[in-house]
Amino acid sequence: MPSASLRITNLMPSGKSGWEVHAEALMRRQKDDDIIVLSVGDHDFHTPAETVEACVAAVREGRHHYTHLAGIPRLRAAMAHLSTRCSGVETPVEQVIAAPGGQAALYAAVQATLDPGSHAIVVAPYYATYPGTFRAAGAEFTVVEARAADGFQPDAAAIEAALRPNTRAILINTPNNPTGAVYTRAALEGIADLCRRHDLWLLSDEVYWTLGASEHLSPRALPGMAERTIVINSMSKSHGMTGWRIGWLTAPEQLVTLLTGFNLVSTYGLPDFISHAAAEAMENDYGVAEIAARYAGRRDIFLDAISGANRIQVRGSEGGMYIMLDISAIEPDDEAFAWALLDAEKISVMPGSSFGEAAAGHIRISLCKPEPVLQEAATRLLRFASDYARKAA
Repeated sequence: MPSASLRITNLMPSGKSGWEVHAEALMRRQKDDDIIVLSVGDHDFHTPAETVEACVAAVREGRHHYTHLAGIPRLRAAMAHLSTRCSGVETPVEQVIAAPGGQAALYAAVQATLDPGSHAIVVAPYYATYPGTFRAAGAEFTVVEARAADGFQPDAAAIEAALRPNTRAILINTPNNPTGAVYTRAALEGIADLCRRHDLWLLSDEVYWTLGASEHLSPRALPGMAERTIVINSMSKSHGMTGWRIGWLTAPEQLVTLLTGFNLVSTYGLPDFISHAAAEAMENDYGVAEIAARYAGRRDIFLDAISGANRIQVRGSEGGMYIMLDISAIEPDDEAFAWALLDAEKISVMPGSSFGEAAAGHIRISLCKPEPVLQEAATRLLRFASDYARKAA
């Protein structure tokens, strides 16, 4: 057959996606119900019933047709209102555009700001799809590590040292996946200063903004940043709607106008009935407070269960849906540790190096399981870590 494009063949040049342990756990789960899957950030509960009923009503009302390329007016109005709450910056509807999920919103943001051969900075640890998203745009990127010893807080000086003449954008994620780190005001102000001085776009992935332990600070709210910040957002985490694929971008109006053309040749708009259900969920905050409280409680339970664990340290973990554990004192090879944990204790976790070398020597724990399951997982993990360390001694 004819050859595939270089763009698609180079998305994952290593041939690995980082999800190998998770995929194997799912295979084993089909044969063994005792497998505890803590390797994915998908809720263990359903979308709030009110949202489901809104979707059913929209289907029955005949909401089955093509929609506006930028999102139906009701949905964009709800997204603009939520963007105002998220960033603290008054946001008109002309500054938001809908996308089929947070990943599609990120893809659109990268396509809108980077040309083939241009350069971006990615702060690591990062979500596993970030590198492939830049490769899909033909863009170059440099990974700048936020150090574990600093609680995974980004260092503006390190970012500035990595800038090139063709650098166009910086990508950050707070609250962070995988570490759960919530970037401090000082860290964000340092990055904002770089963007202003070097005339850069800031791509700010804020899909976990409702799940922080403190009040969310969006860099869009900092002086001079509204006109150069693109906020990536999603209903997946905040509203319990992972499978619905509803996300959006908040950006300067001129860029939103251009992105409407991008939607024309990519998504051709969102499903009508889902758009109306999503708008109602946003208008009424269906599930938002309950979901935030649930993950805060689970974080406390898991951290309490592993407190005092010998040779395991907690890094970051102030927000989001994850706990990041430093297991390097037991086993520096986090992938080997994750595979051995799956074999010995039937728990799947994500190796930290799946999210960049900044997280090497760590494992990511998803909190997307009921409290008793998380407590059982903590017991198994501590038992395994103790046995592993003893055998290695």
